[in-house]
Amino acid sequence: MIIEYEDKYIEEVRDLLVELEEYIVSIDKDELDRVGEEYREKYIVNLLNEVKMNNGKIYLYIENSKIKGMIAGILRKYTEEDYLDYKCPKAGEVLELVTTQKERSKGIGRKLLEKMEEYFKSFGCDYVYIDVFAYNDNAKKFYEKSNYHARMHSYIKKLDK
Repeated sequence: MIIEYEDKYIEEVRDLLVELEEYIVSIDKDELDRVGEEYREKYIVNLLNEVKMNNGKIYLYIENSKIKGMIAGILRKYTEEDYLDYKCPKAGEVLELVTTQKERSKGIGRKLLEKMEEYFKSFGCDYVYIDVFAYNDNAKKFYEKSNYHARMHSYIKKLDK
């Protein structure tokens, strides 16, 4: 069952977000990511604020009274600079999508993504944006199966000291 976020689930959502960040750290070949000391306490507060300030939503997938996954999304805002060289279509942006490791590949992520897409459509959005960590091959495959495609690539280079 998918429901809107409620504060009573904050600890379980924190657990999910930490699980995701620890996974990102484990696959980061550049060794740049980390789970900071205050990540668990502060990230959810920042996420909730961003969702509130940008007309967003957080949905939770609950089964047997336990959270199995969550998605957070906002209505994308553009800067004055964006309008100089971009059409700036009405768009939604997925900030986080995570399914607990034990529940992956069971369709939960797909259901959450579809729910968020419905929310974005209700606002007349034409597109959905999602940033995916370059080394997260599983996520890239998931989004491609859901008819998403890469539009931008970021490149980095470690400098010799």
